[in-house]
Amino acid sequence: MTDGVIAHPTAGEPILRVVNVVKHFGAGVGASVKAVDGVSFDIMPGETVGLVGESGCGKSTLGRVITQLIPATSGEVILEGVDITKLRGEKLRQQRKQLQIIFQDPYASLDPRMTVGDIIAEPLVNFKMIGRGKARDARVQELLRTVGLNPYFNNRYPHEFSGGQRQRIGIARALALNPKVIICDEPVSALDVSIQAQIINLLEDLQREFHLTYLFIAHDLSVVRHISNRVMVMYLGRICEVAPSDDLYRSQDHPYTRALLSSIPVPDPRIESKRRLVELTGEIPSPRNPPSGCLFHTRCPIAQVPGVCADVVPPLEMKPDGHLASCHFSDQVRTKLAVTV
Repeated sequence: MTDGVIAHPTAGEPILRVVNVVKHFGAGVGASVKAVDGVSFDIMPGETVGLVGESGCGKSTLGRVITQLIPATSGEVILEGVDITKLRGEKLRQQRKQLQIIFQDPYASLDPRMTVGDIIAEPLVNFKMIGRGKARDARVQELLRTVGLNPYFNNRYPHEFSGGQRQRIGIARALALNPKVIICDEPVSALDVSIQAQIINLLEDLQREFHLTYLFIAHDLSVVRHISNRVMVMYLGRICEVAPSDDLYRSQDHPYTRALLSSIPVPDPRIESKRRLVELTGEIPSPRNPPSGCLFHTRCPIAQVPGVCADVVPPLEMKPDGHLASCHFSDQVRTKLAVTV
């Protein structure tokens, strides 16, 4: 950790730096909803960082704040050395070319009244990067080929495509401006499992071809494992553990991460029958009135309550195994919450 930022272990300058980002909704009208409450991290060029957590933990809100689809309450989003939260108007618009987003729902994210060609060409036209006519059609067809679709589908409408094909169209639109960073906001959660693998493979191929950097948001840790270099685990608006992907799946320093991994089903019934599920009691607390101390202590199976867990906020700090974790008793996670993952 440097200046509150989760630094990458390798040398070099991050392409994206998120510094103490806060997003509260409804400020001034009773208690505000603390959707994102002080999140910091770096992403290096060409890296894929996974962001996981239960529904409602603030993942998608963070993605929208990073892309400035919604403004941050406070904090900085630094893209290639420029804090885009301080930009307005045309300066923000031009900087946004480098930062695009793939949305979760391929059915809702495409305008049903527009042809596929118009959808993909819209950012090109908005930024005056290409005129109309043959040049526009050629670029749209090139993008359709890139994402594995028939280039002559450009005159069709979204309702004529399957969910997986629509998501490929959304990816083509995100690629149109040649961005450097793409926020993937649960891009496969609405798709069948067989189609999920195709989209993940496509994203990996595109990353290698165009030297892309991804923030991959998901609630399914088994999906994140295959695409991410590092994984950040989020709970109730804050990051509670960060580690390289393979390391995180071998061992965990936060009981919430342990519980998430224990819930991943294993196809082999013999292994599944021997696994122990880490059961969490109670419901996720409201972000309008989060718990004191450790946010997870109301559901944690190893929390000391009353005691330090309910009274003291655990810092996100380096543990002996190299993970960053915010837990007072991370040394007890493996012994008290033994589970085969």
